[in-house]
Amino acid sequence: MGVRHITLADEPRYIDDGVPDVEVWPEYNLHGDVTTRVWWRLTEDLPRFQFVLVDDATGELLAEAHTIPCWWDGRDEGLGPGIDATLDAAFERLDAGLEPNTLCAVAAEIPPRSRGRGLARVILETMGEIAADAGLAHLIAPVRPSWKDRYPITPIERYVTWRRDDGQLFDPWLRVHEALGARIGPCIPHSLRITGTVGEWETWTGMVFPETSEYVFPHGLAPVTIDRAADVGHYFEPNVWMIHG
Repeated sequence: MGVRHITLADEPRYIDDGVPDVEVWPEYNLHGDVTTRVWWRLTEDLPRFQFVLVDDATGELLAEAHTIPCWWDGRDEGLGPGIDATLDAAFERLDAGLEPNTLCAVAAEIPPRSRGRGLARVILETMGEIAADAGLAHLIAPVRPSWKDRYPITPIERYVTWRRDDGQLFDPWLRVHEALGARIGPCIPHSLRITGTVGEWETWTGMVFPETSEYVFPHGLAPVTIDRAADVGHYFEPNVWMIHG
């Protein structure tokens, strides 16, 4: 199957006609405190760093991906605490007119109908090409492990150490990164914050939260903390930095 990428700068129609969020993300993931505030700027201000994958023969839309140019000092300690902090810092730098030196992967969106075709690898390879074309020296990714929701009470620091009998990483998405030469960097247990009322969390998860407590919920990578007296639920999505160079 031939696949090609098209940036949103080249084909702006994909800003509105890309992969629908509901096809790839659980509902709660669409309500991040920071991502909700700044996500529109990726396509508005940085369209050449966002792209779709299409089937060469049919023109079918297969996947969508998002990245952001940022600054990294090359040290693990300089990677920062996750997606929220990276987005805010990158846009502050953009607004100040400062040059980036690194491309950070933000999202790889492959709907169920397109899975099993090796597109995850194509997305990462395309991100590397975009980084090189822009003169950016590094590619980094705060990765959302694809099977972490099966083990929500396992700390991310332990989860990323799991390997199969053949020595490859247990998690499929992490495994793709490592197969392309990435190494595991720091774990980021509080990468993405999502705050909502108890009612909102009940709607997002299809659950009822009868009392103040921590709860495991469908598709969550970690428990959500519910405070009924304050009418608020707090969730921090854990990620892990994968460093491609």
